[in-house]
Amino acid sequence: MASALLAAPEEQRSQAAVLGYDPSGKLVRLRSGENELICLADDPKENGLSVACYHESLEPYMARGRELRTQGISDATDRNEIRWKEATEGTLAMPEAPATLYVLTGSEYDGETGQVKDSYLRFVIYVPWATVESTGLPARPLSPGSPWLMYPGTAGAHIMISPPELSGG
Repeated sequence: MASALLAAPEEQRSQAAVLGYDPSGKLVRLRSGENELICLADDPKENGLSVACYHESLEPYMARGRELRTQGISDATDRNEIRWKEATEGTLAMPEAPATLYVLTGSEYDGETGQVKDSYLRFVIYVPWATVESTGLPARPLSPGSPWLMYPGTAGAHIMISPPELSGG
C-alpha cells in the first residue's frame, strides 16, 4: 500500500483510497478514501514498479480498462477503441472537468526504506474530447517535458507532461 501512495502528491496521500492485489491476484480495495484520489498498487505479476493515482472521476474509465484486460483484450489500442466508443455512446462515464492521473515507475521498490530505484513520475490530465484547436496545445511535445495533447478529439484525450528523466534516479 505504501508504494501505491508514492504516485500521489504528498499532501493527498493520507486520505487517498488504495486498490491493490490479494494473494490470488484479484484487485481489491485495500483502503477507503476520504479525498478525491484513488491509488493503484503495483501489479506483482509485472516486472519493476508501476503505481498510479488518479482523480475519482476517472474510475469508470480506469475500471473498464482493467475489466477489458481481464477479458483478454491485452492490446491498449483495442481497449482504448472500445472505451472511446462506449464513452461516445454515453454508456461509459467520463470526467466532466479536467482530471489528473499520476504515474510513478521504477526498476524496483525497497519496502524497508520506501525508496524507488530509477523513479520517474509523469502527469496526465484527462480532458475528454479536447482538440488541438480547443486547447491550443500541440499534438506532440515541442521540447523535452513540454505539455502536449495525446489522442485529441477522443474520449481519451489527455494532456501529457513527461518531465525529462533525471540521471541517477
